[in-house]
Amino acid sequence: MERNSFHANLLEDLLPVARAAGKVIMDIYARPIEVATKADSSPVTQADEAAEVLITSALHALTPDIPVVAEEAFAAGKREVPGKRFWLVDPLDGTREFISRNGEFTVNIALIEDGQPVLGVIYAPAIGRLYAGAAGVGSFVEDGSRRAITCRRPPDEGLTVVSSRSHGDEQELDRFLLGRKVASRTTAGSSLKLCLVAAGQADLYPRFGRTMEWDIAAGHAVLAAAGGRVTDLAGKDLRYAKPGFENPHFVASGRLH
Repeated sequence: MERNSFHANLLEDLLPVARAAGKVIMDIYARPIEVATKADSSPVTQADEAAEVLITSALHALTPDIPVVAEEAFAAGKREVPGKRFWLVDPLDGTREFISRNGEFTVNIALIEDGQPVLGVIYAPAIGRLYAGAAGVGSFVEDGSRRAITCRRPPDEGLTVVSSRSHGDEQELDRFLLGRKVASRTTAGSSLKLCLVAAGQADLYPRFGRTMEWDIAAGHAVLAAAGGRVTDLAGKDLRYAKPGFENPHFVASGRLH
């Protein structure tokens, strides 16, 4: 119970941090966006960097004994040794969505314990929607009011499958879905795909492109707390603190059985 109480209290402490980072991002969103290219050829903006500074400072103040692994610091060569418990931060997930101004970008903050995400907050500032969840606590969405969310069992008409708007391999997805009863397919940006499964609006999110742990950790935590799973293609639960923090291909799912 003490662990659940710790997670519940920490989750509430994180909500204003995510919202404050979202405000920083939206202030920059309202101006001409300057885009640079990182060593891995992915884009980065001043919003990524400003939001990361705010979040990292807040986490160090909240939990000075828990190290922080954050995307832009990692890209700049700061390789924190995480230990058994650490924060994973993607200050602006969906940078391409941010640049294209479609609104589907998010602030992602996750707590990892013993290789698993146990707490996560995802805030989509352009649409005013926040998802959060923690092990032993459950998951919820806030968009004017707070509502509990949970994964659903697939309806009789078949699966709703969500895939990436900016990344993806349609042929690989077609092969993966062969033999499955699919009612509809949709796309979404950033970690919102994981949230759609957590909220019972989709059943399956297969991902065959390259992702990093900070891209999905917060969404994984929200999904797990809502009753879902994220596994590799062999069906094993996805682990964190892997060398280089790179993920294998994975499948996020709701209550499929």
